[in-house]
Amino acid sequence: MSNWLNKILATGLLAVVMGIAGLASTSPAYAQDAKPAATAAAPAAAAAPAAAAAAVVPNKGDTAWMLICTAMVLLMTLPGLALFYGGLTRSKNILSILMQCLVVFSLIVVLWSIYGYSLAFTEGSAFIGKFDRLFLAGLTPEGVAATFSKGVAIPEYVFMVFQCVFATITCCLIIGAFAERAKFSAILLFMVLWFTFAYLPIAHMVWFWPGPDDVKDAASLEAMTAKAGWLFQKGVLDFAGGTVVHINAAIAGLVGSFVIGKRLGFGKESMKPHNMVHVMTGAALLWFGWFGFNAGSALEANGTAALAFANTLLATAAAVLAWTFAEWLLRGKPSLLGAASGCVAGLVGITPAAGFVGPMGALAIGALAGFLCIWGVSGLKKLLGSDDSLDVFGIHGVAGILGALLTAVFAAPKLGGTGIYDYVTNAAAADYSIVDQFLIQGQSVLVTLAWSGVVAYIAFKIADLVFGLRVPEDQEREGLDITSHGESAYEN
Repeated sequence: MSNWLNKILATGLLAVVMGIAGLASTSPAYAQDAKPAATAAAPAAAAAPAAAAAAVVPNKGDTAWMLICTAMVLLMTLPGLALFYGGLTRSKNILSILMQCLVVFSLIVVLWSIYGYSLAFTEGSAFIGKFDRLFLAGLTPEGVAATFSKGVAIPEYVFMVFQCVFATITCCLIIGAFAERAKFSAILLFMVLWFTFAYLPIAHMVWFWPGPDDVKDAASLEAMTAKAGWLFQKGVLDFAGGTVVHINAAIAGLVGSFVIGKRLGFGKESMKPHNMVHVMTGAALLWFGWFGFNAGSALEANGTAALAFANTLLATAAAVLAWTFAEWLLRGKPSLLGAASGCVAGLVGITPAAGFVGPMGALAIGALAGFLCIWGVSGLKKLLGSDDSLDVFGIHGVAGILGALLTAVFAAPKLGGTGIYDYVTNAAAADYSIVDQFLIQGQSVLVTLAWSGVVAYIAFKIADLVFGLRVPEDQEREGLDITSHGESAYEN
């Protein structure tokens, strides 16, 4: 009786949560008063533009560049991440991973269009936006969103879809932590809750900013900044998602690995990747798509995009070499699994720093990410006692935290970085304190870990009450491909 009562209460709570979005649709003022939205991390302070002047006509080159970057980020998830994760699982579970990536991706796209974009990138409180763009109300082909350059804009539709694919891959990253044992229905319910209460607030807090166009002096800069997200106001630097994407997803996955529990036979049976060709192909697609992920976060086809592109290339190569040679020394043989994992570690590490650091800083961040993540997937994993199936926290969490913190170091102009852009003087600020910025970056890391971790725990518990988180033991042993989806990837 109490079990059924818990399920009814949990279902009712979910209905209330999802019904919040519907409340705003009763007020026509939202569509009439809607304002153009915001953006991703900036060369100035890691934020999100909005409200570009109506007279600004987007440059066709910038528009084309951002559409290409959006498609490249989509490629990172489908098929990049799906193949990478699928190859890492056992053969009896590859289709379950591919299915989860495909359906979670599609689910988040729909939620983004209904309410996600509005809550993340419209002016509201310092912690969340409002419903000005509910159901994408007010978006038109002529509407524009500001970039990080005064008087430069891109179509708001372009900005909306670019940010959408960021949200999709963030949610898909999480599933690797509890691969091979979770119920498909529970995963989908969890994603709705976590996306709504973790991803959207973090994205708003770190990236939302009304943009630079109305900044004329110190007073107007202060007024614009006061409308920004809470962490943006503090000066957090996150060019393309160290906190919003990687740390956010990694801690949620780690929580899930604990709540759901370890795989049957973990530590006793062999659970080696079943197809390293898929792993290598997925890693290569991730590297390719990551150029759109990082360079596209400049929101323009300009020098900052070129810097982010170059840093993405350099840091990742350094991480591959660092992991390969470290593994060679420690274990006697370099493995393709290690090199591919190093590739992802380097990509994650440079993400928050891509447009802020110089090339040598990128090499340093990549190399350190490669070295540290070997410990993340071995020593740290054992220390935590988790069955993080595909090492989501060991790579995305560890490299994301490292990159977020080292951004403060290598963004310093004296170390080849860009410093902090001052929109009043229209030049890099004269003073830059590594220590002060490091403390700000540390605060963003802690806030993301705490916020996302708590939301994830609650969301997993709700999903468990409604559907049950874990498949039965016999289904787990047979494999999720057959038992959950009724199909098999390979003929015996």
